[in-house]
Amino acid sequence: MPADVDAPDKVLYGLTFRQLAILAVAALGFYGGWRVLHHVVPAPVLVGVAVVAGGLVFGVAVGRRDGLPLDLWLLAAVRHTQAPSTLSTTDTTAKIPEWVQKPKAKVTLPAPLTLPADAIDDSGEIRLRDLRAAMVAVTTVNLALRTPDEQAALVDGFGRWLNSLSTPTQIVVSAQPVDLHSHARTLAAAAAVLPHPALAGAAADHARFLEELAHRRDPLRRQVLIVTQAAAGERTGRAARRRADDTARALGGLGVAARVLDGAAVTAAIAAAADPYRPARPGGLAAPDTVIRGPAPGRRATRRERRST
Repeated sequence: MPADVDAPDKVLYGLTFRQLAILAVAALGFYGGWRVLHHVVPAPVLVGVAVVAGGLVFGVAVGRRDGLPLDLWLLAAVRHTQAPSTLSTTDTTAKIPEWVQKPKAKVTLPAPLTLPADAIDDSGEIRLRDLRAAMVAVTTVNLALRTPDEQAALVDGFGRWLNSLSTPTQIVVSAQPVDLHSHARTLAAAAAVLPHPALAGAAADHARFLEELAHRRDPLRRQVLIVTQAAAGERTGRAARRRADDTARALGGLGVAARVLDGAAVTAAIAAAADPYRPARPGGLAAPDTVIRGPAPGRRATRRERRST
């Protein structure tokens, strides 16, 4: 059974119906242009233009970018460029920190970004001014591999969870890059200490395969996050966390793996949402109101102080 059961069917010569439609429309356009221009423009010029344009159309029809067909990717790019955009007119050149290189000419910079979240505790609760929120990471379920009765049961269970919601809840589905280079390096290092030569050779071959795959492709992984929020009248502690636990239990009955994220995982998820192509910094971030101690001037730091910093 193929892994991607939702892939479009190949109709002719390994091409899907969508790809054949793009090529057919381009062929009709080339034929119409030939009928109109072959009496005016020399035939070698028309053939050269047709070869170049045909190569571009074929590339658009069969190419892919970021997991999408190239025609859909180009359509999304056109829509993005045509969408209205807003530029902040706040002049922040006089308030640039010392560690930021000041531009030579006075320019208008965007205003500082004010996020609704201002703190994340160790349990994973996000403080949204007067409200609290929590985050749940879940996997997906492939309905195409289930029987009609199983599909109906899954949809019914998901509907019951949606109907049980009494506070704003957000479901975020995103695609993030996968760092196969680090996995390949870890596997290659582990292969050197394996007890059996055959097992070590298999691990080394798999590490080389991951390196080649990382060079040839841009692998992505799907991430599904559910953000639950406590009601405005719930003043008791851990209300958002309890709602996240209820969400994990309810969705666990559908056959998905759900876990409530702690403070470090929530911080990493929010940082990845802001910049998915930059790896998270090792060591984590200091909690709010945490005193960060360093060595006193003129003496070396002790082992305990270095560990605390």
